[in-house]
Amino acid sequence: MSQVCWLLPILWQLGLVGREITVTINGILCKEGLSSAWVPREPLPESVEAVTGKQLDMNATKGGLIIFSANSNPASRELGKRISERLGVELGKVQVYQEPNRETRVQIQESVRGKDVFIIQTVSKDVNTTIMELLIMVYACRTSCARNIIGVIPYFPYSKQCKMRKRGSIVSKLLASMMCKAGLTHLITMDLHQKEIQGFFNIPVDNLRASPFLLQYIQEEIPDYRNAVIVAKSPSSAKRAQSFAERLRLGIAVIHGEAQDAESDLVDGRHSPPTVKNMGAIHPSLEIPLLIPKEKPPITVVGDVGGRIAIIVDDIIDDVDSFLAAAETLKERGAYKIFVMATHGILSSDAPRLIEESAIDEVVVTNTIPHEIQKLQCPKIKTVDISMILSEAIRRIHNGESMSYLFRNIGLDD
Repeated sequence: MSQVCWLLPILWQLGLVGREITVTINGILCKEGLSSAWVPREPLPESVEAVTGKQLDMNATKGGLIIFSANSNPASRELGKRISERLGVELGKVQVYQEPNRETRVQIQESVRGKDVFIIQTVSKDVNTTIMELLIMVYACRTSCARNIIGVIPYFPYSKQCKMRKRGSIVSKLLASMMCKAGLTHLITMDLHQKEIQGFFNIPVDNLRASPFLLQYIQEEIPDYRNAVIVAKSPSSAKRAQSFAERLRLGIAVIHGEAQDAESDLVDGRHSPPTVKNMGAIHPSLEIPLLIPKEKPPITVVGDVGGRIAIIVDDIIDDVDSFLAAAETLKERGAYKIFVMATHGILSSDAPRLIEESAIDEVVVTNTIPHEIQKLQCPKIKTVDISMILSEAIRRIHNGESMSYLFRNIGLDD
């Protein structure tokens, strides 16, 4: 075995110390175990580690995690701070501001190369500026070689304009195309006004639900909720009300006959067939039957609300006229308390003042949209924090984990 000793310096220089060496001496196979206690003074390069089969941490995700808040409004950055605190990271350094000529300028102040960038954007009062801030930041991250650019947009703007009306356009489709063209690779949103909007994107879309948080609020903050009834203010929202009622084991009521809004009226958008018979425009042998004009039926409440707590559920509360009319109808039918539950509280114009002067006892919305000013004007407005589910979605997407956990017991009607 002494003949092998002269090989030790050579093997040491080749970095083979610590391995089991097989040497043939005079036709006899001999094994020499070298010391494994030796450690190189400098770490091996990554390529050598791959060749030597060093075990790597498979749970580690390549690249870092950066969270930006794309909104220049201080009140809108609150949601980004809540999410970053839950994830244990700091908000990325970025400047978003308006030039004197109203142009939007975005300056990213740290490297995003090869990283997962999550851009949190909440819709402020100036929705068009909000959209431009998002698009410019997404494009800036794309040109800076970010690996993935994920938009966290809890309330998707222009979501009500998702159907053709008259000779207009489907603005939601236009906005989805603009986001994808700017460089967005993934979208996280919450309670889309119409779930079909997901089909407007050619990138993955995770449409989270706020119903678990609203249901928990009902169970914990309404003491006598067992004596409540879930109310749909129109037949179009009956499915959502039914989903809430089944989970809470409560009854359901539907209000029918309220003034039709622009969304339910003229869905085909072209007033076709024409309301006036024009024989010169068609072949004389053809007579298209004319539609009977719509007439508003008297308001009726399908379901018993007498002596009960009425909880009106919907996805968006902006123009509150229909909610106020529903509340007055429920009061006339004997409801002694009226709550309004909605995911997105836009509450524009005089909505806070009208709610404060109405028969509604409480309006519960989530913080997908900042509404601190509205809460100062109307103490009836309460907020439910949904940053928990958004932060968990960000964590799972960054680590490549399944998102099914966030959709447990979630139905299509939620």
